[in-house]
Amino acid sequence: MPRRHERLDDQVMPDAGTAPAAGSPREPRHGLMARWGAARRREQAAWQAEFTAFVTATAPNLRRTAYLMCRDWHLAQDLTQITFAKMYAAWGRIRRTTNLEAYSRRVLMNAVFDQKKRRSDSEVVLAELPDAPHRRAADTVELHVTLLRALATLPVRDQAIVVLRHWEDQSVDAVAGILDVSASVVKTQSARALGRLRALLGEDFVRI
Repeated sequence: MPRRHERLDDQVMPDAGTAPAAGSPREPRHGLMARWGAARRREQAAWQAEFTAFVTATAPNLRRTAYLMCRDWHLAQDLTQITFAKMYAAWGRIRRTTNLEAYSRRVLMNAVFDQKKRRSDSEVVLAELPDAPHRRAADTVELHVTLLRALATLPVRDQAIVVLRHWEDQSVDAVAGILDVSASVVKTQSARALGRLRALLGEDFVRI
């Protein structure tokens, strides 16, 4: 009768350097994690490329909008960067399900409103502007400055409505969505703001 240890010795034991057989528990887990990691990296690279393209396409207009609200190019750049930073933090959530143009305006306007609250009352805003009954084409720069100075006399939310509605040519509903107010509020405040600007600028008022 063969001894027990002889039967054990006859069995072929796997070598320590031999790869696990197909179907072993370790290989599928390792392969799954590798595939998941590669897919994750591809997804991140894709949305980062999308974000970069969005910034490139929208930064000039967004910066101009910020400038109209603050009349300072350096501050406008800062406000634009704040907007993009907040959008980047939420990009994975908003990139497929959100109107990005409208979202960027909402984030920008919130940044402007926050900045206005924090800013000291060091900026001098003229309530009255000199009359200018006749302007020539060569006076474009002066007209631009005059319009901005007149815009600065409005309450900040009225400024936002005028800029969004009449500079960017956004619809009433779009402006209402950006500022989180009703369409009737946009219409009422827009009419009031334009009336104020016409009173300051005269009948030769030019839409911004």
